Amino acid sequence: MDILDNKWYFDEVKAVLESLSPDDYPETYGYLKAVVEVNEEVEDDEIVADAFDVATNLTQLDAGIDWTPELIDLITHLYTYEIDNQNADAMNDLGAQYYDGNRGFEQSFEKAIEYYQMASDLGNRQAQENLGYCYYYGRAGEPDYEKAFNYFALGAFDDHIISLYKIGDMYYNGYYVKKNLAEAFTIYCHCLNIMTDVAARMAAGPVYLRLAKCYFYGYGVEKDLMSALSCYQQAEFYLTKMVIEDGDYMYKKSLDGAIKGQQKVREELAKQMPPKDWID
Repeated sequence: MDILDNKWYFDEVKAVLESLSPDDYPETYGYLKAVVEVNEEVEDDEIVADAFDVATNLTQLDAGIDWTPELIDLITHLYTYEIDNQNADAMNDLGAQYYDGNRGFEQSFEKAIEYYQMASDLGNRQAQENLGYCYYYGRAGEPDYEKAFNYFALGAFDDHIISLYKIGDMYYNGYYVKKNLAEAFTIYCHCLNIMTDVAARMAAGPVYLRLAKCYFYGYGVEKDLMSALSCYQQAEFYLTKMVIEDGDYMYKKSLDGAIKGQQKVREELAKQMPPKDWID
């Protein structure tokens, strides 16, 4: 169980616990209650720094339920404490909260980029990947595809699958590099070949959705409706888990695309059905 090394933050944890309803936040309430109990039992010379773990765990509990203002303040303060101690992961994770703006957290791309840059300067690969997103989509103003490509390349070299499929997107769209649909398709396939169970939680849905479009339209590969249907179905499965279980609401549009894509494939397949009715 996590132990806090700062009495001020520990007092804040207790205050937040008292403000929570165990019915509305069963996982969060139980976790904070355990944290308080453990911290009340330890001696001062046994206390270790683990504010980052507490903040990280809080972001993963009671998924899909908006945080109270007290919880948001606690998460922010815990990350800030670790940032003051040069924790690059805390910089990246707090930046991610501002980028996503989920569960009642303020959305601010400016603050997100600020924290991502701090973490990137310390060599944090995830932050560099996140900066790639910011420049790819113009979160800092106008898109800067050269910067986006360079940041994604850093992650791709370490087999960060999201960075890798975004490099594929740049070949798919011809952003900064010459458009090459075959290269994009090859990169998407490579993403699946190196996909781990952990990575699948975050990347399998988007990768399958991209492959489905390639197969459906014949982009970079021979058109294959059955492969397109299979990929759309896999995309729907993983994207549904991302949206419902993980609260990644920014992927709701992608999920809708996976569902509508299946309908398009079925309409095309229907044209290939035998003209006569089946005889039982």
